[in-house]
Order: sequence, then C-alpha cells, then structure tokens
Amino acid sequence: MIVLLVGNGAREHALARALHLDPSVTQLHAAPGNPGIGELATLHSIDPNDGMSVASLAALVHADLVVVGPEAPLVAGVADAVRAEGIPVFGPSGDAAMLEGSKAFAKEIMAAADVPTAAPRVCTTADEVAAALDEFGAPHVVKDDGLAAGKGVVVTSDRAEALAHGTAIVDAGGQVVVEEFLDGPEVSLFVVCDGTSVVPLQPAQDFKRAYDADAGPNTGGMGAYTPLPWAPADLVDEVVRTVAQPTVDEMARRGTPFVGILYCGLALTSKGVRVVEFNARFGDPETQVVLAQLATPLGGVLMAAAEGRLADLPPLEWKDGAAVTVVLAAHGYPADPRKGDRITGIAQAERVDGVHVLHAGTAKDTDDHLVASGGRVLSVVGEGADLNEARAKAYEGLAHIDLPGSHHRSDIAARAAAGENLLEG
Repeated sequence: MIVLLVGNGAREHALARALHLDPSVTQLHAAPGNPGIGELATLHSIDPNDGMSVASLAALVHADLVVVGPEAPLVAGVADAVRAEGIPVFGPSGDAAMLEGSKAFAKEIMAAADVPTAAPRVCTTADEVAAALDEFGAPHVVKDDGLAAGKGVVVTSDRAEALAHGTAIVDAGGQVVVEEFLDGPEVSLFVVCDGTSVVPLQPAQDFKRAYDADAGPNTGGMGAYTPLPWAPADLVDEVVRTVAQPTVDEMARRGTPFVGILYCGLALTSKGVRVVEFNARFGDPETQVVLAQLATPLGGVLMAAAEGRLADLPPLEWKDGAAVTVVLAAHGYPADPRKGDRITGIAQAERVDGVHVLHAGTAKDTDDHLVASGGRVLSVVGEGADLNEARAKAYEGLAHIDLPGSHHRSDIAARAAAGENLLEG
C-alpha cells in the first residue's frame, strides 16, 4: 500500500511512524512533512491546503490511501478534491469537517443528536457576549467559533478578560460561542469513523496550560498520557453510545457522512460525561501516546475506514503498559516563540530504551543544522510498563535534548502516575 500523508506537525510524525511500522505500507510520502518525517517518508513541498495540488500529488505517486492530518486542509475541502480523483481518503469532507470548523455547527449537530454538552450561546456582537457571560456566570468559557489552532478558547474567572477575548473576535467579523463551565477532569477519545460505523481508540488526557500545576495561558498542548487508570471502566462504551455513534448517525442523516477521526473532547462532570468540543482529526499531543500504544497496524485501520469497511475490522489490539509524551516548547511560547535556535541531543535521547522523539516545529538551516521553526518544537515519548516508568523514560530522554531558552512542563501525568483518582478533584 502506498500512502500519502498530509501535514507537518508532531501528530503527522506520529502517524508517519505508525504507518512506517505497518508491514502493509510499502511506500510512504508526506506533504510537506518535516525533518523528522523526512527520515521515514519521501517529502513533497506543496501547499497542504490546496486540494488540487494534493490530489495531483496523490495521483502522481500512485497513492492507494491519502491521510489528511491537520484541520485546516480538511475544512478547506482537500479530502473532497482527492476523492474526486477516485483515491480513498482518511479524513472528512469539507462539509463534515465543519464539526470542527464551526463550534456553533457542532452544537447544532449535538442538539439534534441529543448528545450531552455544555449549554451554548452564539454571539455576533460585544453586547451579546456580555449578556451571555452574565447569564452563565464565572468561570467564563469563551470560544472562537472558527479554527484557531487550539488557541481560540479562554477559560477565566475574570469577566473583563473574557469579554475582551470575545469582543476582539466579533470586532474582527467572527462569531463567538459562550458556554456554561463544565467541572471535572477532561479526557480525549479518538473514534475512527467510516460514515456509518465507529471504532474507538484508547482514551488519553492532555495538558493545555503552558506551565506546571496548570498555570499560564492555554496552548496547543504541552503533554499527554495513556491509559487513564482513574477513568470509569465503561467510559469508552458510554462515549460511543451517547456521543460518537449518535453524531455519526446525524451527519449521515444530513447527507454529510463523517469519515475519519472524530475527536471527542470530554469533561467527566459531576452530572456525567459532557462534550467540551469536537475536532475532525487526530489531536496533538494525544496522538503521540495513543498511536505508541496501538498494536494493530495502523494502515489497515485507516484504509478500512476510507473504504467503509470498519464493521469487518477485527477488534483493535493494544500494548500492555503506558505512554507519556512531554512537549519541548521554544523560548517565548505561546505568546512569541523564538525561531532559529539550534536543537541537539535527539539521537542521544532516542538511545534511551523506550524513547522516541517526534518533530513538530523543526526545520533545517542553511548549514543543515536542525533548528526550531515553531512554538511547540518536539514531542518526547516514553513507553513503559506503567505510567511511572513511561513518565521516567520521557523525562530521561528529554534531559538529553538541548534547545536554548526552551521550556517544558515537569508534571505531565504526575498525578495519575501517583495513583490519584482525578474524579475526586
């Protein structure tokens, strides 16, 4: 099987690694990829958001399957352009990707499918934002309706901060969704969908705030781990029954079948499971740990979804043990990440048993040195017999890597590894 992977982040490097390890994948291409992905795949320098360019490349390399990683190409309709060429695609159509492209649309689908979620108010003026903030009270949850690369959400008890965030979005011509605050820990569950059937992966938890103890601003994610020893035993079955399958059924009923990953961002509240958000693709950094734990070859799973054959797929198999990833961020991230600093020590990190390093914001400079080119630069993944061992491996690997001015959280998976029940606060 020849696979073309679209995207250039650590999520795509994790996908590339899993596909590279699949014996059925005979050739792997990536567009545009990154230096880490380039060690596993042939890179092609095209615009990943240009559907015609991606479709042409897929035909050129005789791709049997195209896997679209990021949200922007999906919302732009890249999967539609590839499907029009008769090539199987793992990733939803532009219309179906609006589950992520518009939070208001996602709320509409959830209401129609009777999916439990936070009560929303869709606002197009500053006065409407102010009224919604007062209706729900603090803590305030204000979301940019459109794509914001994981950074369009503000959760704060400061009404002025919440109002300023919402006002800036509507003043720029956007739309805002203000929601009631959901208590309880948050969990991510990826569900593979073929338009009709759904197959859940293993749940994970990520860490959104920039600094230890959940301090600092929201980021795209500073680390993640799986499995979740404290989560209810029936969590996955409940989410499939009450969230994923009803959503996929409603999308099919509307004539926009959802094929790809439905990312269910969940809050395990005192009143039960509630959807925080949907994404239309694998999440980052959770993908880095979930795919590390998946024993079933990935290529066959994604092809079965693309061809509508998930119902015929044998049950997925998972490794024993656990995986933890820690994100190494550039100086100044998330406000103003510094680019161009040299990165060293990755080879030494990967000599640690159970460690691999995934590239996110990396590039080569004119002297062919690896340098930081984005905010989140690397994801260091540790695998072990349990969370304690996986955590120790990730941080041992990270200690070998040098990036001037960089920072990372030191508490990824710490509470779960210590045996805390996060449901108890």
